[in-house]
Amino acid sequence: MSSRIELSIGGMTCASCAARIEKKLNRLDGVTAAVNYATEKASVTYAAPVTPQQLVAVVEQTGYTAKLPSPKPEQAPQVDELESLRTRLWVSAVLAVPVIAMAMIPALQFPNWQWLSLTLAAPVVVYGGWPFHRAAWTNLRHSAATMDTLISLGTLAAFAWSLWALFFGTAGQTGMTHPFSWAVERSTGAGNIYLEVAAGVTVFILAGRYFEARSKRRAGAALRALLELGAKEVAVLRDGTQIQVPIEQLAVGDLFVVRPGEKVATDGVVEEGFSAVDNSMITGESVPVDVGPGDRVVGATVNAGGRLVVRAQRVGADTQLAQMAKLVEQAQTGKAPVQRLADRISAVFVPIVITLAVATLGFWLGAGSGAAAAFSAAVAVLIIACPCALGLATPTALLVGTGRGAQLGILIKGPQVLESTRQADTIVLDKTGTVTTGQMTLLDVIPAAGEARADVLRMAGALESASEHPIAQAIAKAAAAEGPLPQIASFSNVEGLGVTGVIDGRKVVVGRAGLLTDFDLPPDLAAAQQAAQEQARTAVLAGWEGSVRAVFVVADAVKATSAQAVAQLRGLGLTPVLLTGDNTSAARSIAAQVGIDEVVAEVLPHEKVEAVKRLQAQGKVVAMVGDGVNDAAALAQADLGLAMGTGTDVAIEASDLTLVRGDLMAAVDAIRLSRRTLATIKGSLFWAFAYNVAALPLAALGMLKPMLAGAAMALSSVFVVSNSLRLRGFRSQSQQTR
Repeated sequence: MSSRIELSIGGMTCASCAARIEKKLNRLDGVTAAVNYATEKASVTYAAPVTPQQLVAVVEQTGYTAKLPSPKPEQAPQVDELESLRTRLWVSAVLAVPVIAMAMIPALQFPNWQWLSLTLAAPVVVYGGWPFHRAAWTNLRHSAATMDTLISLGTLAAFAWSLWALFFGTAGQTGMTHPFSWAVERSTGAGNIYLEVAAGVTVFILAGRYFEARSKRRAGAALRALLELGAKEVAVLRDGTQIQVPIEQLAVGDLFVVRPGEKVATDGVVEEGFSAVDNSMITGESVPVDVGPGDRVVGATVNAGGRLVVRAQRVGADTQLAQMAKLVEQAQTGKAPVQRLADRISAVFVPIVITLAVATLGFWLGAGSGAAAAFSAAVAVLIIACPCALGLATPTALLVGTGRGAQLGILIKGPQVLESTRQADTIVLDKTGTVTTGQMTLLDVIPAAGEARADVLRMAGALESASEHPIAQAIAKAAAAEGPLPQIASFSNVEGLGVTGVIDGRKVVVGRAGLLTDFDLPPDLAAAQQAAQEQARTAVLAGWEGSVRAVFVVADAVKATSAQAVAQLRGLGLTPVLLTGDNTSAARSIAAQVGIDEVVAEVLPHEKVEAVKRLQAQGKVVAMVGDGVNDAAALAQADLGLAMGTGTDVAIEASDLTLVRGDLMAAVDAIRLSRRTLATIKGSLFWAFAYNVAALPLAALGMLKPMLAGAAMALSSVFVVSNSLRLRGFRSQSQQTR
C-alpha cells in the first residue's frame, strides 16, 4: 500500500537543484517524487520497505536538507533567509561602490589605494558571495554547472589573482595605478588587480537573487489566506442558551446559529430557518441557493438571508474549506519548476570556459612564456566569463516590466512566471466574477400590455427593497436608480418564494412563479418567462389584482470587455475554455455571448483541478484566469495562474499574476507584457554572452587589461539596463484600440 508525505527541502538555489533531488528520490523502488523549488517542498509517494527516514537520508546525501512534516507550517526560516539575503546585499553594496569607483576612475587612485580596495572587497567576495560559493560547491559534488558555478568561479578567480598580484607581483607597490587605455597588449598580469570585477559582480547578482527570493517567499501565502476565510467565532446553542465560543471549540453534533450576513462556521445541515446562501466560493454559482431544514451548508459560505440554526457535521481538517486548502498545497507542490534561463545557458557555457582556461594555461606554458604570464591569461579567461551583465538581465527587465505592469494594474510575482506566458497555448476562464460581473443584475423588464415599464419597476422595486435576497436587491437597486420608491405596508416574506406587501392600496406580489399560481399570466409574459429560463436566467414575476403585470429578468451580467478580451486572447494564440461550477445552461449562454466554444460546467473545486490536469495531460500549456476561492487550487495547478484583483485573497495568493483592474482585458495586457519582458531578458542575455564570447580571445591571448575588462563590464551592464528601460513604453491593448 502506498503512502504520501511532504518533505520540507532546504539548501536549493535554483530549479536544477529541485530536479537533482527529484531524480535521486525517483531512483528508489516504489517512489514517485515531485520537488518544487518555489515552495521548497517535495511531494513523495512511497511504498514499503521505503521509510520517510530513508527519503530524508537520500535528500541529505544529495547535499540538501530535508524535514518531515510538522503539525504547523514553519514560516520563520523563509523570513530569516530573506533577511539574511537583504543584509548581505546592503553590506556588499556599501563596500563595493568605493572599490568600483577607485578602479574605474584613475583620479581616485591615491597612493596605496589598492590595499583599501582589498580591505573593502574581501568581505564582499567572501561574505556577500557565500551563497554562490556554497551552491557552486554543491553543484561540483554532483558534476553540475549553473549560474552559481559561473559566478563563484569568476569572482574567486578575480580575487585570487588580485591577492597574488598584490603580495607576490608588483600590484602592491606604492604608487601603482590602472591608467585607462584602449590599447590591447600582452602583459604578465603581475601588476593587475580585478577586485572591482569580483565585488561588482557579487553585488549585482545578489540584488537579482534578493528580488527573486522576495517573490518566492509568497508561495505559502495562499494557504494562510484560505484558512483565514473561515469564521473565527461561532454562536453555539447549549442547553437552550446561545453562547459565543472560538471556532476550535465547535464539535460535531453541536447546534450553532448563523445570522444574516454571517459566515457559516462549518459544514452542517440546517435544522431551523430559511435563507439564501451565497455558495459562489465553493461552486461558482452566481445565484444564491435557497436553503431550509434538511439542506446541507458549507463552512465559510455567506448567509445572505434569514436566521439559520445548523447542526455541525464536519469540523477542523475534515471540512470542505480545509480540503480546498489541501488541494491548493498539492497543486503548488506538484507544479513543475521553471529553470532559470541563465542556468540552462551556464550548464553549457561553464564547461567551455573551464576547458578554454585550461587550454590557455597549457598553451602559454608550452610556448615558454613563463608561469606568471600563462596563469595570468588563464585567470583572465575565467574573469571575463564572470556574468555581470548576465546577472543584471533578469532583475532589471523584471523590475522595469513589473513597474510598468503595476501602472497598468498587473502584478507579476516572479521571473518564473515569464517563461509560462510564452509557452501557454490554452487559457481557462472562470465564469462568475471573471467573464461576468459576479453580481446579480436586472437585465430586462417586460411589462404586460397596457402597463408602463417605469410603473411596474417602481412597484416591484419598492417591495423588493425590504428583502435581503440578492435577486431582490438587484431589482431594488435598478428601480432606485430611476427615481424615488413608494412606501409599502403589510410587508411579508414568503420563505423561498418571494415577498408580498401593500403599495398605494394594492396588494402586490413579487417572486417565483410558484407564488403567483392563482394569477392570470398573459401569453407574452409566459413566453418571456420561458425564454429567460432557457437562457439560464432568473425570471421574477410581479402582479396585483389577480394578474401578472411584468416579468423581471435577473442574471449575472457579462462584463463589457469580455467578448473583446476573448478575441484578443485568440489573437495571442490561446484557445479559450470556460470552466465553471454553475449549471450548464447558464455557462453555455455566457460562452455564446463572448465567443467561447469549449465549456466545462457544474464542476466542484477539485474537479476544476482535474479539468486543468486533463488539458495538461493532452500536452497543452494552460493559463487560467479566476477570482474565487473555488478557483485557487486550479490557479495553482495551471502552468500560469492569473487572478482578478477584485476577487478573494486566496485566488490572488495562489496565482502567478494578479490583475488589479478586475477586467479581462487586463489578462491580455498581462500576457503581452510578460512575453515582452521575457523577450527583453533573452535579448539582454544574448548580448551579455556575446560580450563575454567576444572578449574571451583577448583574455586567452593575455591582452586583457583590468581597466579594459572593467570598462567592457560597465558598458555591457549599461546596455542591459537600457534595453530593459524600453519596457516603460509598453502600452495596454485597450489604449491602442482607442
